Amino acid sequence: MTGPTDTTLTVRGRAVRCRVAGQGPPVVLLHGIGRTLADFADQHDLLARDHRVVSLDLAGHGGSAPLDEPHTLPALARATADCLDALGVDRPAHLVGNSLGGAVAMRLAVDDPTRVASLVLVNSAGFGAEVTIALRLLALRPLGRLLLRPSRAVVRRTERALFHDRRHVTAARLAEALAVARRPHAARVMLELAGSLGTIRGVAPGWRAELLDAVARLDLPILVIWGDRDLILPAVHLDAARARLPRARAHLFADTGHLPQIERAEEFHRLVTGFWAEHPARG
Repeated sequence: MTGPTDTTLTVRGRAVRCRVAGQGPPVVLLHGIGRTLADFADQHDLLARDHRVVSLDLAGHGGSAPLDEPHTLPALARATADCLDALGVDRPAHLVGNSLGGAVAMRLAVDDPTRVASLVLVNSAGFGAEVTIALRLLALRPLGRLLLRPSRAVVRRTERALFHDRRHVTAARLAEALAVARRPHAARVMLELAGSLGTIRGVAPGWRAELLDAVARLDLPILVIWGDRDLILPAVHLDAARARLPRARAHLFADTGHLPQIERAEEFHRLVTGFWAEHPARG
C-alpha cells in the first residue's frame, strides 16, 4: 500500500516505488525477498531525523515493476544503483539490507564500492546454506507455483514465521503481504530469485563464496546483526559471518526473529547510528 510519503519514479522505463526523507549523510534501506519497503518504515522515520534516507521496493517487489531480464542478485543490485542515480544520490551511502536485501547490498558494494560508505547486514542472506523449508521448496518450480498462490492462510503463516513477538503480526501487515502476493508478476519474481540463489538443499554455495570473498577484500566498515529466534535464516549464520568477515562487528538480539529492525526498533536505531558515528560517510 502506498503511503503519503511514497514516490513512484520511472527508472530506465520501469516504475520504482521509493520513500525519501530527511537531510544528511545518505542511507539506503533494502528489504528481503517477497517483502517491501514497509519492513523499514520505523527505521526510515527514526533515521530521517539526521540522514537522507531512501527506502525502496526492490525490482519486481511491492510497487516496483519487474525487470525485463531474469531477477537475480546482480540484476537487483544494478536496478538499485540505477534508482540511486535517478534520486541524485551522489555520495557514498550507508547500505542497510535485511535478508535478501543484505545480499543485494553486498553485491552492490562489490560491484561499485565508490557508492558505499558502510554495510549493515541484518539477518542477511549469504552466510550459510540453511534456510526455511518454505523457500527451499520454491526451487521445485511446479510445487513452488502452487505454494505461491496467494491466500490469507499462507500469508498469516509467513508473517508469523518472521516474528518472535507475534504482536507484530498485525492486520495491516497481513493486508500488505496479501496485496503484494496478488500482484501478477509476484510468483514469477520469487521463483526466479529462489532458483538463482538456491536449490531444494538450501542456499547455493557458489555465489555465497564468491560474494563473501569479495566483500572481505573491501575496505568498508561492516556491522552484522541477527535475531536469535530467526526461523528463516538461523542465528548460527552470525558465527559464519564472524568467520568470513573477521573485521566486521557483530550483534545478536535476544528473543528476536527475522526482522530486528521492527522487533527492536529503538535498540536497532541506537546500534546502527552509533556504528555510523564511529565510521562516518565519506564525501
